[in-house]
Order: sequence, then structure tokens, then C-alpha cells
Amino acid sequence: MNLMPIRRNKPLLLLTVAMLAFACTGAAQDKPAAPVSGAPETAAAGGPSGQAFSDLADQALQAMRERAETLKIKGVALVAYVPGNDVNAWSSKMLVVGQMTTLTTSTNDPGSNLLGIAYAKAAEMAATLKPSGGAGRPPMKGELGWQGGWIAKGKNGWLIGAFSGGRSDQDVQVSKTGVAVLAGAL
Repeated sequence: MNLMPIRRNKPLLLLTVAMLAFACTGAAQDKPAAPVSGAPETAAAGGPSGQAFSDLADQALQAMRERAETLKIKGVALVAYVPGNDVNAWSSKMLVVGQMTTLTTSTNDPGSNLLGIAYAKAAEMAATLKPSGGAGRPPMKGELGWQGGWIAKGKNGWLIGAFSGGRSDQDVQVSKTGVAVLAGAL
């Protein structure tokens, strides 16, 4: 038996074996997980469908944009809907109102990611079910403890609005505007 052809083609043989092994294990992988039960897309607990929330969120974000422009501030607006009483899932949407980040102004100021700040406010509200900066406890890691977000109990869940880019009192005004639009339907 002549083994020379196998030795010369050893890299090709190893590649072929590896490809076959990968192909066999790929077929045995788990299927993707099913959608989360109770998420707004399922319209559970009287909540909106995914498209209905998206349309309503667009209206809320537009109202927030208009309020921010009236106040002459730029930043990031977000709204979220939490179905039910407990925060286990949410649907959210955001809109940049003029700027998503602020630039470095000095060696002591690295700039700000306004989107990150807005979502930190929303995360704090999801954990406390109180407006951001009003938890009545020190901020946890991942929270900033800054005012500027608003939360309210809706008909079938929690309504969250957050804005970052103005002073705290301005951010709260803009956030309340978004929550008010959501409250009209949710």
C-alpha cells in the first residue's frame, strides 16, 4: 500500500475531516428559543402588539422632540412599555433629538453618551418603579441616580419615559410629555 498520496494531501485530509465534523455537529444544535411569553408582541395582559407599540412610541417620541425643541435642548428621548405589574420584559424605542453624545470640553470632561444616560435612568426606574433620581436609596452599580426620567402605572403595565441632554428639571418635563402620550392608550 502506498501512503505517499495521503502524506502529501494531509492538510487537505485534515480540512475535510474538520468540515465533516462541523457539519455533523451543526445539525444537532438547539433550535432558537421561542418568543418570551407575555412580551408586548403577544398582546398579553391587554398590551399592544409590537406594531401598535411602535406606532404609539413614535407619537410619544415626536411629542418629546417638540417639547425638547421648545425648551431649546438637545439629547436623547426614550419610551418603554412594561406589560403587567412586574418588570420582566419591556418594549422600548428611542430617538436622538439633535445629538446623541456631547463632545469633550476639557481634560476633566470626557464627554457624555446621552443614550447611555437615558437608558440608565430607565433601568433605575424599572428597578424601583419610581422616577429616576427618586429611589430613596443610593444608586446601584449601573445606575446614576440622576433625575430626568418619569414612570407611571398604565392600564395594563408600566410606562417609562426618559430624556437626557438638558438640566434635570427640563429632562423631567420632556419625559413626562412622552409618558402622557403613552398613558392615553396604555
